[in-house]
Amino acid sequence: MRPNIQAERLIRDIPDFPRAGILFKDVTPILADPAALREVIDALAEDALAFRPDIIVGIESRGFLFGTPVADRLGLGFVPVRKLGKLPYQTIQEEYALEYGVNTVEIHTDAVLPGQRAVIIDDLLATGGTASAAARLIARAGGVVAGYCFVIELGFLKGRDRLPSGETRSLLMYD
Repeated sequence: MRPNIQAERLIRDIPDFPRAGILFKDVTPILADPAALREVIDALAEDALAFRPDIIVGIESRGFLFGTPVADRLGLGFVPVRKLGKLPYQTIQEEYALEYGVNTVEIHTDAVLPGQRAVIIDDLLATGGTASAAARLIARAGGVVAGYCFVIELGFLKGRDRLPSGETRSLLMYD
């Protein structure tokens, strides 16, 4: 976790989204502010670089928004982890539990090469279900999860304790 992330002032709380009882942390205002977006991408890239990755993996959908520019900054390829039925080529799938339901994600069968070191990037770590499913996909493809980078972590949900492997770094922590 980093102190003094100025972009934090732009994150807004949306109560009862996507269902009653959930307090959603909305990062979309960061995307509209060039200085804040640059700050977040720079910080994520610095954290990801420390893991010595071969590829960056982003989880649909906000993981794409942060992961793709990180991959570009580091001169690496980007691999999308998408919701079921969204990828056009042959895929492998993993089911996972959300804090408010169940879902399935997938990657292309040739997206991660055996032995490649992957850093998984997403906007938010809550219960760890989505990131764990992405990690299982990478492992099934023969890759290695070198680490995880998140913009926000909801520490009170203890999602980092549920991740199967790799170090976790978050820019902002909410306990």
